Amino acid sequence: METKTFLVQQHSATFRDTISTVDTSGKRIWLYPKNPKGRLTNYRTLLSMFFIMLMISGPFIKIDGEPILLLNIIERKFIILGKIFWPQDFHIFLLIMIAGVVFVGLFTVIYGRVFCGWVCPQTIFMESVFRKIEYWIEGDWKDRMALDKASLSISKFSKKLLKHILFFVLSALISSVLLSYIIGVDQVMALATGNPLDHIGKSIAMLVFTFAFYWVYAKFREQICTTICPYGRLQGVLLDKNSLVVAYDYVRGETRGKLKAHETRADSGKGDCIDCNQCVHVCPMGIDIRNGTQLECTNCTACIDACDFMMVNVGLPKGLIRMDSEAGISEKKPFRFTTRVIAYSAVLMLLLGFISFLLILRSDIETSVLRTPGVTFQQLSDNKISNLYNIKLINKTNKEIQVHLKIKSGPGELKLIGKELIIPSQGTAQTSAFIILDQSDIKKTKTSMQVGVYSEGKELETVSTTFIAPLN
Repeated sequence: METKTFLVQQHSATFRDTISTVDTSGKRIWLYPKNPKGRLTNYRTLLSMFFIMLMISGPFIKIDGEPILLLNIIERKFIILGKIFWPQDFHIFLLIMIAGVVFVGLFTVIYGRVFCGWVCPQTIFMESVFRKIEYWIEGDWKDRMALDKASLSISKFSKKLLKHILFFVLSALISSVLLSYIIGVDQVMALATGNPLDHIGKSIAMLVFTFAFYWVYAKFREQICTTICPYGRLQGVLLDKNSLVVAYDYVRGETRGKLKAHETRADSGKGDCIDCNQCVHVCPMGIDIRNGTQLECTNCTACIDACDFMMVNVGLPKGLIRMDSEAGISEKKPFRFTTRVIAYSAVLMLLLGFISFLLILRSDIETSVLRTPGVTFQQLSDNKISNLYNIKLINKTNKEIQVHLKIKSGPGELKLIGKELIIPSQGTAQTSAFIILDQSDIKKTKTSMQVGVYSEGKELETVSTTFIAPLN
């Protein structure tokens, strides 16, 4: 009966209609989360440090002279794991993005929003860097509340000034790392060591990113997760009762309350929740996890550590708040793979297999062989027919490539107009060529031709084109 009452309260509660950081008048509620401590928090901190080191070192790691990751939208040049992707490879890039979306969906269906609390760069920098600095300078949650309420003094001014200077410096460093993934670390180093006036555009971009990050981490904070990032709103569609989330065991915990002297839980009818509110105090999103899964929850697990600590102190079993599913709590069902999870996994495996296939078959160059517009066939004196073609080649590697072209199969001859083709690294080359056929080899007005592109005796690519000629 108590469990049913709790569920009714859940569905009728006003927290379902508003987010935790806005009051009834629409005014922002500033959060003062308590400094979390515990086993899961330590694991999350270690993982955050690993990802931060990986993000910072990423621009300096190179494979075959190319960065491990570069997303140069301006020049339409993308490098992943040292492989250069040009606009002609957009279909592969698009498939990788689709596979990423499917992976996020699959991961959420199984593990809820663990990505948000443990892997998302916004959370990593906010909780493991900026928030730590705030704890170090201003103290824990009650100290920060008292400091903000206190009148202006030298102590308050100096603490606030030091905090915001550090926030701004860190924002500049994060901006540098981000720009390194867009324009390259060499360009960023030149910007940092040179005269900013020599790089006006890049300097402005650096300042814009710096102020944006500073504003996010100093002021906007958790609002990113609730008002800008669409992932939190998608979880309502992706989660089901079998998804693993940070959950409060209301069957065990209700009815909440502290025991009086000489009172036992069996006699009082109270659950294991002592209503200490520690899970609320440590939440960086300002929610009460005991109300159930909510839009704001990022599965950071800080409430699990806080609750386990209190359970140990009062001599009760851990796990009142834990990673579990709704079915696991209400029906005591163990986690299992559902049909939806299996279907998502199958789609993901097919996508990954197809992407791997495309990457394996991806050639080092991109070639187009097109008939020259406005030019018809030419009849030669020796009973031969020729077509004129425009040829364009794109080098996707970081080394110079010398190529030659020939008809791959069947009759015909390809004659370049000019010298052998040398394509500069990450560059293009253009030329023209004649394809010549004997009149006796022409069986129809449009003949499909296969042109092979070779370098150092190795076939790099096969290109299809069409030969047009009159019939006898």
